[in-house]
Amino acid sequence: MENIDTMLTRLATSKFRLSLRLKSRDIEYIQEKGICTIRRHASDFVKQRLAPKTISNDGKQTPMHGHPVFIAQHACACCCRKCLNKWYGIPEGIELDSSEQTYIIDVLMTWIKLQLKSNNS
Repeated sequence: MENIDTMLTRLATSKFRLSLRLKSRDIEYIQEKGICTIRRHASDFVKQRLAPKTISNDGKQTPMHGHPVFIAQHACACCCRKCLNKWYGIPEGIELDSSEQTYIIDVLMTWIKLQLKSNNS
């Protein structure tokens, strides 16, 4: 797996991915729930929506709003298996192993923490 900072730099070459930002209500939600809870949510979303071998609604399983992790998933190209294949080289049609899931969660949480940091600047 590619270094997370390198991956985020590559993702920043995408106008769409770069345009995504956490909104004030997302930041308030993170502050209310705490970063550990957000990480658990990210873990649950990855396990349920990305990790299975077969996803019936692949490409449509991640909403564009409603939770900070959903925004992070789109910003980090971790929203569907097609994007995971394109950006991370993770093939479709296989179950994600625990190290792949952890890497994706780490990418999402790094992006979220950078968003929080830039909001405080």
